[in-house]
Amino acid sequence: MPQETGYDPELGNKFVFVTGGVMSGLGKGITAASLGRLLTNAGFDVTAVKVDPYLNVDAGTMNPYQHGEVYVLKDGGEVDLDLGNYERFLDVDMTSDHNVTTGKVYQEVIERERAGDYLGKTVQVIPHVTDDIKRRIREAARGTDVCIVEIGGTVGDIEGMPYLEALRQFSHEQDEEDLLFTHVTLVPNSKNGEQKTKPTQHSVKELRSIGLQPDILVGRNPEKLDDDVREKIALFCDVDTEAVFSNPDVEDIYHVPLVLEDEGLDEYVMERLAIAEDALPADERSTEWRDIVTRDAEGEVDVALVGKYALEDAYISIHESLKHAGLEKQVDVNVHWVDADEMTDEHEERLRTADGVVVPGGFGARGTRGKIDAVRYAREHDVPFLGLCLGFQLAVVEHARNVVGLEGAHSAEIDQDTPHPVIDLLPEQYDLEDLGGTMRLGAHVTEIDEGTLAERVYDATECTERHRHRYEVNPEYIDRLTEDGLTFSGHAGNRMEIVERDDHPFFLGTQFHPEFRSRPSRASPPFVGFLDAVMERADVAAGTEVTQ
Repeated sequence: MPQETGYDPELGNKFVFVTGGVMSGLGKGITAASLGRLLTNAGFDVTAVKVDPYLNVDAGTMNPYQHGEVYVLKDGGEVDLDLGNYERFLDVDMTSDHNVTTGKVYQEVIERERAGDYLGKTVQVIPHVTDDIKRRIREAARGTDVCIVEIGGTVGDIEGMPYLEALRQFSHEQDEEDLLFTHVTLVPNSKNGEQKTKPTQHSVKELRSIGLQPDILVGRNPEKLDDDVREKIALFCDVDTEAVFSNPDVEDIYHVPLVLEDEGLDEYVMERLAIAEDALPADERSTEWRDIVTRDAEGEVDVALVGKYALEDAYISIHESLKHAGLEKQVDVNVHWVDADEMTDEHEERLRTADGVVVPGGFGARGTRGKIDAVRYAREHDVPFLGLCLGFQLAVVEHARNVVGLEGAHSAEIDQDTPHPVIDLLPEQYDLEDLGGTMRLGAHVTEIDEGTLAERVYDATECTERHRHRYEVNPEYIDRLTEDGLTFSGHAGNRMEIVERDDHPFFLGTQFHPEFRSRPSRASPPFVGFLDAVMERADVAAGTEVTQ
């Protein structure tokens, strides 16, 4: 077998490459994550790699309107939100090595060229860029049974060409049974409801022109693909009819693994990768996922999410964490968007009718006034409150202004001229010239005071959660802030990590982002504690019994 730079057969056993065709946003990430869930259920150690063909080194500087939320990994990597889906579906902790971007690749190649590592060669996309792509994928797959690699974008995008070329080279460098090419494509309906195959045909034609022949086709349509449509796709795209699978719309993305399992995708993949004999027998495979996501809800509650981005993907981990808590408590959580910019004029009713209030993280001044008003409303009306990162900081600001009486108190990040910077950089951050060096990223330990709400929520005196912020509670104001009902119950040295109120049914703010560690099988403790309080309040307000 031909060798190339970075190749080592022990770095990973089997690879499933997932590409997308026709249009973006089809859900190839959910398809890939669902396949990973099924292979995990069958007893395999599965990991995933997300390839993003943009020139950004990471997602840290991106506006959520561009790619949704910035998801933070335990090592501090700021990555695409699809990594969050992989962590939630596979129940694994990933690293920044599992997110390959064009920025990372070109940065590495250029730095190596400047260092003379290429021995005077002309540095080109082939082989140097493609070699680095393959190296990154293989190293991320190290020590696992199956690595699922999702190529972002759509086949035909110019920025994705080096990655597809790298995939083509993979097929020459490894055994046929080690690789599986899966193409997720749109099968739209005509006006008369007919499922049309032509877009899929053209997408596969584009893929084959690059030198890649898909082994599996997954058709996205609101309904299951008709048998004659599957046969037509198989004929014109040169795949087995058994290799054409349906991925219809479902009520909840957590049901996608169930649909694909019923379609037999996992069994087909295991046969093609020659690992079927190593899988657990069907009656011994884990059913935990199915059991959790198919639980019947016995009540419902309404939660107001007060933010500035009118886009669910901007807060997807919060939505999912509320859903996880709901799965644990067997209650449907209806999340109502409250625009922090327009709350007073248009969205105040949504806040008034909510059973609980969540104020999420974010950067910048826009929307902070509305978020502070939402914190005040929750405090004064005893509405269960959960503040995350910026939500935590604004809870401190609101208390400083309206309870302690520090007029004009604010975060120095938002108002550099505030007379009372209750949120500010810590002294050790002042002399750092690199702005990124002031960021607190990734997993850090928080010590929790005994006898506090935080201790009851976590049932522990410490927790490890992921961070993404720069400014902190100003130590100079802590004594004044804690005189009137406010308690900092979580600490990391001189950093305040958790805030709560002694005079409120449930008021909790965290400087960290607990939503990034929440899973369907183990909901985040702050979200579970919040939902317990929400359910209790909804029960009293509605006069109905809600399962606790």
